[in-house]
Amino acid sequence: MQATDTPAPAPVQLSRNLAVASLLGLILLGLAWELWLAPLRPGGSWLALKVLPLCLPLAGLLKNRMYTYRWLSLLLWLYFTEGVVRATSESAPGAWLAALEVLLSLALFAACVMHIRLRQKSAKAQPLSETVTP
Repeated sequence: MQATDTPAPAPVQLSRNLAVASLLGLILLGLAWELWLAPLRPGGSWLALKVLPLCLPLAGLLKNRMYTYRWLSLLLWLYFTEGVVRATSESAPGAWLAALEVLLSLALFAACVMHIRLRQKSAKAQPLSETVTP
């Protein structure tokens, strides 16, 4: 059994909080963008469904599962690519929203990578007797 009662180091907790905040930001931005702020069609667009894949890793991030950070760091490149394409092909306000999507995607990627590295580093620093309780 792993000792999960011990608090995570501050940098690990910071990277987790940044990842959760960035993911929530991407979800809210995607919904607001496609339903109210600059939809492709008046009244909203079915493109708002693009946020559904982002809802899946939210539970894993909140449960602090390392595997979720790894596969999310690959999934989010689809949103980065969409943001770059739409930022260069649409006019305002869609271009500004796309640029925000790019920034949130980059922040989420940085937070995921930072979290993975910091957790691996802190796991190596702890002796085995501290991580396993009898």
